[in-house]
Amino acid sequence: MFIVEVTIKESLVNWNLSWTEALGFATGALCVWLVARQHIANWPVGIANNVFFIVLFLQAGLYADAGLQVVFIALAAYGWWTWARGAGPATGDVLPVRRTTGVEWAWLAAAGVLGTAALTLLLDRATDSTVPFWDALTTALSLTATYGQCRKLLESWWLWIAADLVYIPLYAYKGLYLTSLLYVGFLALCVAGLLGWRRTLVAAGTHSATAVTA
Repeated sequence: MFIVEVTIKESLVNWNLSWTEALGFATGALCVWLVARQHIANWPVGIANNVFFIVLFLQAGLYADAGLQVVFIALAAYGWWTWARGAGPATGDVLPVRRTTGVEWAWLAAAGVLGTAALTLLLDRATDSTVPFWDALTTALSLTATYGQCRKLLESWWLWIAADLVYIPLYAYKGLYLTSLLYVGFLALCVAGLLGWRRTLVAAGTHSATAVTA
């Protein structure tokens, strides 16, 4: 009787985990697809994705990634407001894609290095994480990439690509195979987003040059 009860409980846990992972897969893929197309609906979809992943990562022992989702929700609110505001309240224009400045790169690099070091130390000493450095690294990369995405910085896609290249084997190692597969899809979508935003930037530059010439 005890064995049957344990088996049923384990099946229910696995079923719930599978559904959480599947919903994270669906909302995550939709979110990245919308970002690549510069559609503002990516932000509420992304918030739903964060909620699913909070549950999933806590169950998998990826504590930094679980905490990261809470920060993502706050950044999503900021990004939603920034994209809705556009170039400014007076113009109502869409927020333009632009390059990352040297000063922005310096701040992002400093935040990434310090964040990775601090989180690695915290996870190593305060949790039972088996992958403290990699969990911290992906957290730092994801946060800097999300901030860049909020500001529509073209190079934010490169940060996401770097994060995904670590996430794919990390999640496979933790047994989250569907999530690992999801991040293979994310990687492809990030490349598509990079190319799409780059075309937008080139088109905007061509338009500006034409206007000046005229």
